[in-house]
Amino acid sequence: MKQDNQIPRMVKEGYSGAVRPPKTLRIDSDLVIVGGGLAGTCAAITAARAGIKVVLVQDRPVLGGNASSEVRLWALGATSHMNNNNRWAREGGVIDEILVENIYRNREGNPLIFDTVLLEKVVSEDNITLLLNTAAVSVSKSNGDTIEAVTAFCSQNSTQYELHAPLFCDASGDGIVAFQAGAAFRMGAESRGEFGEKFAPSKEYGYLLGHSIYFYSKDIGEPVKFVPPSYALDDITQIPRFRSFNTAIDGCRLWWIEYGGRLDTVHETETIKWQLWKVVYGVWNYIKNSGEFPDAETLTLEWVGHIPGKRESRRFEGDTMMIQQDIIEQRQHYDAISFGGWSIDLHPADGVFSELPGCDQWHAKGVYQVPYRSQYSKNIRNLFIAGRIMSASHVAFGSTRVMLTLASATQSAGMAAAHCAKRGLLPRDIAEPENVKLLQRDLQRVGAYIPQFRLDDDENLVRRATVTASSKLCLESLPDDGPLLALERPYAQMLPVQRGRIPRVTITVDAMADTRLEAQLRMSSKRDNHSPDVILKTLRFDLAAGADQTIDLDFDQLVDESRYVFVCIMENPALRLHLSEARVTGLLALQFWRRQEPYEDIGVEAFEFWTPPRRPRGQNVAMTFSPPINGFDPQNICNGLARPVAEVNAWVADPADAAPKLDVQWIAPQSISRVTLMFDTDFDHAMETVQRGHPEDVMPFAVKHYRLLNGQGKILAEVTDNHQTVNQIRFDEPIETERLQVEMLESQGEAPAALFALHCYE
Repeated sequence: MKQDNQIPRMVKEGYSGAVRPPKTLRIDSDLVIVGGGLAGTCAAITAARAGIKVVLVQDRPVLGGNASSEVRLWALGATSHMNNNNRWAREGGVIDEILVENIYRNREGNPLIFDTVLLEKVVSEDNITLLLNTAAVSVSKSNGDTIEAVTAFCSQNSTQYELHAPLFCDASGDGIVAFQAGAAFRMGAESRGEFGEKFAPSKEYGYLLGHSIYFYSKDIGEPVKFVPPSYALDDITQIPRFRSFNTAIDGCRLWWIEYGGRLDTVHETETIKWQLWKVVYGVWNYIKNSGEFPDAETLTLEWVGHIPGKRESRRFEGDTMMIQQDIIEQRQHYDAISFGGWSIDLHPADGVFSELPGCDQWHAKGVYQVPYRSQYSKNIRNLFIAGRIMSASHVAFGSTRVMLTLASATQSAGMAAAHCAKRGLLPRDIAEPENVKLLQRDLQRVGAYIPQFRLDDDENLVRRATVTASSKLCLESLPDDGPLLALERPYAQMLPVQRGRIPRVTITVDAMADTRLEAQLRMSSKRDNHSPDVILKTLRFDLAAGADQTIDLDFDQLVDESRYVFVCIMENPALRLHLSEARVTGLLALQFWRRQEPYEDIGVEAFEFWTPPRRPRGQNVAMTFSPPINGFDPQNICNGLARPVAEVNAWVADPADAAPKLDVQWIAPQSISRVTLMFDTDFDHAMETVQRGHPEDVMPFAVKHYRLLNGQGKILAEVTDNHQTVNQIRFDEPIETERLQVEMLESQGEAPAALFALHCYE
């Protein structure tokens, strides 16, 4: 668009015998981040919001890396498609905000819309300078262990950038900055003897995980021919699993179209890409022209990835290196800053051409901590190592490598950089116990979850107040108003119980014939885990054929601390279990899925997976409780946990309360500049970004409309259409009040109003 006073001018420049330099700009900032995948993006936003100037350098036209529209891999982490025992395990902080926003705008999983969500989040931050289509090409150092600047070049505007900062973060995937800076790194698998990892692969395994390229098809309603390019793979039988291809599967569901594990995945990426293109076009030729898929006649090849999605290349060394035992044993780290929960997921080096299964996945019984010391270089004193180059062995990398785990961990680098910039520190200094406590505090303040750590925040004024509510949930029953479930597999209800005797539970079943009902009471061997691996008691009942039979389950068991227990109704196809449509924060129903059985001593455990069916399925079991289940108290809002773990950790209002209200009362007036509220956006929902659609664009547990009032009833703030987890309200001028009220006026669904946390700061 032509603008006023913008008159094109002629440029004429004579011959020069010297080499012309490109246009060069110098940019000074507090932090330079190279790599705009989810990890680098979340680090940049976190650092910018913490008050420092950030330059984010991305060599592609969009953000997101493997999650972008250029690759189209669904972003996943500890929830693992909800196919493990990690309940309420979606990552928190900025990456949660991005996922929730994407669901709100894009529940269909359109990768182009996800691009816009990421770009909007970044360009909305005044403290971020975003350089797209800009590749880091060289590093300069002020001395052997300190980076001074990164040189980057943008081919689109033919401009070279000299990027100076006291701190750098390499989130580039291959580690272009860390490599040139001289940081210690590894490629390939360690031996079993180096770290005692029993799952460390043998020599026959190969070296690395490969790359993948995905494709999408589209039905246009009329016949479409396909003439394969000359380079398409012409012998589909070279792929041992070629019979797995069909017309109903595309995109990243074909993650196992993988190649390159025996090559140099840094310098031979173009070679790998061409081989993957040969495979993809050969597969499509097979689907279209083999005659085995008549329904492919009207399908066209809508999209093929232009760049491969990389899994593994260099891994750099930090002050600690995560290993298999950290994951499987859920080892504790004083400097934990985030968590993971994906399986240890290793692939055959020959990828799609291997006779072996596409992956070998082994889960832990719960989530594991990621230590801060894995997020910076042990050699380069001002360099954070983020994303998939973080400090981990090859085996541990099999779990840590997934995007949401990396994004969550890299938020710590962004926050740590802000601490360094403001206090004149270096990344290693933040690992000192007193400094890392402040880092953990500030991450948790903005919604991050760190297993085994509660937010210990003396500056939160709510901790010095008396907290009451207009009501709280006292769960006497889950009404019998849902569908009947044929017990083709075991079904369980997770219940948060208090210390003491387990409540007596009554369920209702229909018996199609004379049969026996078996119920088990289970719990997890670790209080904060959600694997029902301990059977406390089994009850059996002989039933005559008939409908609406109530069964009294009195397990007569004590627990010595509050925790989740599992009431498991075991498989019996002759029974129909009555379910409830009631949804409540902190309650989940599960079904038995499968059992993990290691084939040899590889350092992992055998246990069962009990997983939640996705909404609109997954109804709770219709039940009555005697005595009622408690634990939904208003005081939970300042207990330091903002999601269900071993307890609900939320204030939940009585469903009969038409106008739920939380009341925070101080002895004397307080000066309040900002308020943070944390709502329930269903941390158990995986929120895959592409391919898999979702039943809702808002989570039914979230509070939609609320307002804050002072002691005189004056409205201080009102939000009418909330769908996010974390709401931060900043006042133009500090308010003075001895009382703060939170009125919950409307929820997004039918679940009773709930609030995980309320923070008030001067």
